Amino acid sequence: MTERGRAALVRDATRLAIGPSALIWDGTALTIDLAETSAPIPRAVRGRVRVHPHALVSDTFSLDANARHRWRPIAPRARVEVALSDPALAWSGEGYFDTNAGTEPLETGFARWDWSRAHLRHETAILYDGARRDGSDFGLALRIDAQGRVTHAEPPPLAALPRTLWRVERTTRADAGHTPTVRRTFEDSPFYARATLDTHLFGTPALAVHETLSLDRFARPWVKWMLPFRMPRAIF
Repeated sequence: MTERGRAALVRDATRLAIGPSALIWDGTALTIDLAETSAPIPRAVRGRVRVHPHALVSDTFSLDANARHRWRPIAPRARVEVALSDPALAWSGEGYFDTNAGTEPLETGFARWDWSRAHLRHETAILYDGARRDGSDFGLALRIDAQGRVTHAEPPPLAALPRTLWRVERTTRADAGHTPTVRRTFEDSPFYARATLDTHLFGTPALAVHETLSLDRFARPWVKWMLPFRMPRAIF
């Protein structure tokens, strides 16, 4: 997505548009219309994504004591349909949709975090661990059923994952006696990594999506200098 100025933002109760791309909620599904240009090699990205939640979660979680950073797992489980015209690609599968909001930059409030989501037999498990700038830690272990009801669970033990190619440290949680492994890496950047894990959670073998975000790395000037090469910025 292209970074744009304030004038490119249009928002109301059912629609969020940033430049030519938009998200529209009709009460049952979220439609994402994409009209973007990729980076660093310019290429058109055009098409539509439809997110059909199986259930909606109304709970919002504060990630710090002063509620400067808030997170809501809006649709912990959803059917996602992707239809792109440029490039010509289409697929569908199980997905997820959440939102983060805050009143200060993420790197001001946090040093790092690890997050993961796994679809279990009859529920979704979400694990969220991080280190705040004040030296304290936060952690959430949630089990969400098919009706969107959230239960706080006892967090499984911490488990180390291999460092990324950029040497970013990663951790997750897994049932005692089980060692999670990285099945596939989707994104590996100087400050962020996303992968799928083979793991075991709450007594169930699971395939989890995992992400690590290093805000220490993100805050470094050389990383900030590199960002426009990965995420284009509109010039006004």
